[in-house]
Amino acid sequence: MTTTSAQTSLATEPALEMLPVAVLCEERCHLGEGPSYDAARDTAWWFDILERRLYEVPLAGGRVTVHDLPFMASALAMVDDRRQLLLTETGLVLRDIAGGRLEPVTEVEADNPGTRSNDGRVHPSGTFWISTMGRHAEREGGTIYAYRDGAAVPLFPGITIPNAICFSPDGAFGYFADTAADRLYRVRLDPTTGLPLEPPSVLRLHAGAGGFDGAVTDAEGLVWCAIWGGARLEAYTPEGEHVRSVTVPARQVSCPVFVGPDFDRVLVTSAFENMDEVARAADPHHGKTFLLDIGVRGRAEPRVRMGGAWTRSPHAADLHPAVPPAKKTARETRPPKPQGSST
Repeated sequence: MTTTSAQTSLATEPALEMLPVAVLCEERCHLGEGPSYDAARDTAWWFDILERRLYEVPLAGGRVTVHDLPFMASALAMVDDRRQLLLTETGLVLRDIAGGRLEPVTEVEADNPGTRSNDGRVHPSGTFWISTMGRHAEREGGTIYAYRDGAAVPLFPGITIPNAICFSPDGAFGYFADTAADRLYRVRLDPTTGLPLEPPSVLRLHAGAGGFDGAVTDAEGLVWCAIWGGARLEAYTPEGEHVRSVTVPARQVSCPVFVGPDFDRVLVTSAFENMDEVARAADPHHGKTFLLDIGVRGRAEPRVRMGGAWTRSPHAADLHPAVPPAKKTARETRPPKPQGSST
């Protein structure tokens, strides 16, 4: 991939902000990931990848519903008012919201038992960027794909831990990270298809504790990225300048998404993966799911485009150098109340 004059976190950092935060779900996730928001139902969804669970929470309060899945899954896109498209360890699966019925759509590395799914997000055009990685984060074992109109085409192979997939509000740029390489990339896209127009370039380098994880853009185009191992969200301009840092009360924060009728709150997942008893005791909110008020607004996530024919991007091959219905249970929860920085 092309390397440019990337910003680095060794430069002057903004002050760490401690803003109102609430616990949305007390149940701890082994590896909480892939949050999404269904605005029509005012309902948040996210996964515990390793425990094969899908969480459903109405933000107005009520029950937390936990759907047990027959596979690991890591990202979700809305198809219409009735259906979701799940990114799973072997490919994409259509899910009926009301009954939980599952229908395979297309395989993605299903013949490779050494990989599983990871990050994903829908481009404004309806193209679903999805990713895979090695089950033990094997070096350069992952790939980012573009799914559109029934086909998943590889875009960026040779990534160790693909993360931070998100897009500018106008769809003209895409962002993604390789957590293991401490690199956040930007790539120019065709806004009508979500496919790359040129090779990606390094937007930002991470240094110090933690690493780039999941990300989302706000309505103004800032990239809000969870810093795994860093207990915070960081915001970057489209040019890679680090302009804000917001604390989150769990060390291993994994992914944010804007939620609420006005998209003015941020849901953040977290995890306790690879934490021993000492580490968990030192991080009392590990694995919980949070709501933060960060003073900016996001926008609705686009729906994924499912039908029709499409053509492969001419840049797809040369962007990287050689490098059955699920069971469900319901648990009572109360509407979260904003608190101070210590939840």
